[in-house]
Amino acid sequence: MSNTLEFFFDVSSPWTYLAFHRVEDFCDELDANLVWKPFLVGGVFNKVNPSVYQRRENPVPPKDAYYRKDMDDWARYEGIVIGKPSVFPVNSVKAMRGCFHAIDEGKVSAFARGCFEAYWRDDRDIGQEDVLAEVVEAAGLDKQRFFAAIADPGIKQKLFDTTDELIERGGYGSPTFFLDGDDMYFGNDRLELVRAAIERKRNG
Repeated sequence: MSNTLEFFFDVSSPWTYLAFHRVEDFCDELDANLVWKPFLVGGVFNKVNPSVYQRRENPVPPKDAYYRKDMDDWARYEGIVIGKPSVFPVNSVKAMRGCFHAIDEGKVSAFARGCFEAYWRDDRDIGQEDVLAEVVEAAGLDKQRFFAAIADPGIKQKLFDTTDELIERGGYGSPTFFLDGDDMYFGNDRLELVRAAIERKRNG
């Protein structure tokens, strides 16, 4: 029986970009069912993890220097580019609502990739509708239908619901994974632990 991996993600997170870049191949390799769970990481920070804001207000230079080195090392390892966006943090609300529409249209991977690359690689503000429109069209989505969808109260509610769901299940940031329902892992580098857990289950 295949395992199920829920992927709670927000495109405003560089560590989530790293995880996104390999999660599909990871699930294909392990024959695991990938479930996309868009949420709003700022909503989680506001409710259960305000220390993120405190750290930004009171930086620790050696820690921040290593944080950047670590991110660059991971990006190099995965063969992608993660720059320093001129707008940070970015308002990802419309992009994350758009992920639900993209899921319905079978294009969430292409749309999410476009958002990640536009923001983290190309330094484009995906909170702006003109930038988002270009991502939408490049992902093969209809622009008019997309913007109508992200204004729909049902999709707005879905984003609130998945954000609250992550909090209720013990999550506090992005990316967060749940293996087979209740086994939580936080962070791009925890995918190797997910692999080990899947292999343990299959080997009895």
